[in-house]
Amino acid sequence: MNEQIPVLPGSLHELEELRAIEEAHGNVDPHLLSHSLGGDPLMTLKVLVRVAKDCIRREVSPPETMTAAILMQGIGPFFRTMQDVHSVITRLRDRPDALSGLLKVIKRARRAAHFAISFASHRQDEDAEAIQEAALLHDFAEMLLWCYAPQLALDISQRLKEDHQARSLDIQKEVLGVDLHTLSQALMQAWHLPDLLIKNTDDRHAEHPQVKTVMLAVRIARHTQYGWDDVHAQAALPDDVNDVAQLLSLSHAAARRKIMEIDS
Repeated sequence: MNEQIPVLPGSLHELEELRAIEEAHGNVDPHLLSHSLGGDPLMTLKVLVRVAKDCIRREVSPPETMTAAILMQGIGPFFRTMQDVHSVITRLRDRPDALSGLLKVIKRARRAAHFAISFASHRQDEDAEAIQEAALLHDFAEMLLWCYAPQLALDISQRLKEDHQARSLDIQKEVLGVDLHTLSQALMQAWHLPDLLIKNTDDRHAEHPQVKTVMLAVRIARHTQYGWDDVHAQAALPDDVNDVAQLLSLSHAAARRKIMEIDS
């Protein structure tokens, strides 16, 4: 499955530029690679899945972040495993509607990751990078659905648009036979991804501060994906702000200001 995960076209461009720098000067390091490629949730997933596969063979624990995964793999092997990487543009060249849907989910994931790292840094959480990646990857199953079953993804999206009162989990179960959260957790277990990532993306542990950080970041990004003035955002934000205030030990007003500043 790892070989079949497509990535954003920008990641392919960055990958080739960094490969050329490494071949010419040999001064590319894991932090540079992670910084350059880590904004792409599909590339991040691809790297983590690939390295986890090696860890199973070597009977060692998988690394918890993309930076650590590249460090464990090594710069040379990393570039060698990225020789035949495909773009989502190629994958969905005949489905512009699905590509649009995918890019919306990725944009939302990036915003969630930005909220998550800001909240985690405020809390001085030592696992801030892992929390950021958990928020970025929280909805990876939806991204893969857009890539590999675009019509099903479109069916779910259309039904949710037609019925604003419907719960997304219920619609997912009706269309797919399983909800995407359950599917993502099963995939991460099957791929032997790090326990911290699995825990931090599991809504069932939402009272744990790290998990709550991820869940709040994902919720706010989802509630405001159509703008801060959207009717659904206005309805959901008071509860979101209250939960952020509790998580970060801030007043309601200070929490609202922080959320708005993060997204400015």
